[in-house]
Amino acid sequence: MSPTTLTILAAGGQLILLLALLGAAHAPLGAYMARVYSSSHHTRLERGWYRVVRVDPDAQQHWRSYLMSVLGFSLASVLALYGLGRLQDHLPWDLGFTGLDPAGAWNTAVSFTTNTNWQWYSGEAAAGHLLQMAGLAVQNFVSAAVGMSVAIALVRGFARSGTDARIGNFWADLTRSVVRVLLPISVVAALVLVANGVIQNLDPHTAVTTMTGGAQHVPGGPVASQEAIKELGTNGGGFFNANSAHPFENPNPVTNLLEIFLILLIPTALPRTFGILVGDRRQGWAILGAMTGLLLVAIALTTWAELAGPGAAPQAAGAATEGKETRFGLAASALFAVATTGTSTGAVNAMHDSFTAPGGGVVLFDMLLGEVAPGGVGAGLYGMLILAILAVFVAGLMVGRTPEYLGKKIGRGEMTIVALSVLTTPAIVLVGTAVAVSVEPGLAGVQEPGPHGLTEVLYAFASAGNNNGSAFAGLTSGTPFYNTMLGLAMLAGRFVPIALVLALAGRLASQRSVPASAGTLPTHQPLFVGLVATVALVVVGLTFVPVLSLGPVAESLS
Repeated sequence: MSPTTLTILAAGGQLILLLALLGAAHAPLGAYMARVYSSSHHTRLERGWYRVVRVDPDAQQHWRSYLMSVLGFSLASVLALYGLGRLQDHLPWDLGFTGLDPAGAWNTAVSFTTNTNWQWYSGEAAAGHLLQMAGLAVQNFVSAAVGMSVAIALVRGFARSGTDARIGNFWADLTRSVVRVLLPISVVAALVLVANGVIQNLDPHTAVTTMTGGAQHVPGGPVASQEAIKELGTNGGGFFNANSAHPFENPNPVTNLLEIFLILLIPTALPRTFGILVGDRRQGWAILGAMTGLLLVAIALTTWAELAGPGAAPQAAGAATEGKETRFGLAASALFAVATTGTSTGAVNAMHDSFTAPGGGVVLFDMLLGEVAPGGVGAGLYGMLILAILAVFVAGLMVGRTPEYLGKKIGRGEMTIVALSVLTTPAIVLVGTAVAVSVEPGLAGVQEPGPHGLTEVLYAFASAGNNNGSAFAGLTSGTPFYNTMLGLAMLAGRFVPIALVLALAGRLASQRSVPASAGTLPTHQPLFVGLVATVALVVVGLTFVPVLSLGPVAESLS
């Protein structure tokens, strides 16, 4: 068999196994999370935490109060992580590293608090063990839990009727997300990773003598514990600069498949939770269908692009092998790239800058799509529900009826919020890219001029504005200009949509549910699944086609 045929077979087998694992976990995990978020019981550990922070977990919050809790908690997280970064050299387990500079500490604090996990630095050369454990790993848990909490608040908006815009309790949702969902799965995943060769210790960098007599420093650290929540929480910040391409983070094909599974696990299970909580599991299947369809198309296109990409070198080698880890192969690299950009993860096991122009364009488009296929933990679900409301509105215009979704009227107020939410990220990405390619500090970081250089800058702002965190490489982003600009993009890309989603949840919760009529659009059938996916593609296409034409499309044609 030819190498190309073997690659295709490997890709198909790996994808089938991954889908089987996700399918097996979908129903039990989705149902479990529904019980977690609807339970009135608090464990002893949770009650102790509520006493420490002095909150009543049973008090229902108005959407404005819920939002203020999210913002207050996130602000405190930014300040705490900024302090850890700046004072690192005065704290234990600093490994001799200096504190981060002000712009770098700001960028890192914002990045990990917003679930972006963009890294301008090399982890093994800048961050000590305490900063990694007490700062970055902790934020991996709580930033993911914030996204899950906001998604559940929106689901309650659909499920409740006439509640005076009360959508739950943020502190209870946050605590349960960490204690009952993220922590147990992360512990099991970390043990599996350790068993397969991922390191887990508190060792400093160890000096060793090579066989040729040279000196080399072998890094150590609590890697497996951070790797598990890095993938499960769709975070993405690597313990090492090479991220999941580093053998200490991702040693073999087994751990590689496990990490992809962890990335997709919660985003694909949350639609089940949504269906159960709104009382109609078919609605969850519809949302999952739209997510899965977009994901599979992206996997097919990326794999094809890397197998048959333009250029003499890929054609001679049978595939675009540059920037890929040989222990994983092309198929696993393409699958990982789509999983990480289709969610808000940002972990990489290959260098996206080395992908072919069409392949790099697909993973870039995954982020520009809003990371809804299947999206980050929580963020993917509420992003897809926004698109579902937009699809219902478009369908209502076609037949001349007031649109409804899950028994809630979609009027001018709701559509104003949806429109602002859809336009927020494109505005952040396009404005940020335009500024960067128009000023000297921005152009100074571009490695290659022309279409590829534009793609590098666009990718950076798409990654920041969508809270992804993966990098296209090539762009010198560890400068005060990019640290500041990308930090602002991360903040706006995270909290503006959250504010709009919670406002929408409050409006929906305060409405009285209306019964379905003969003119109500069925939102659980394949037609609606296709409509939602089409709306997602059309909205993104109309917004980003011009800049994509100047970047990856122009590079492909050249």
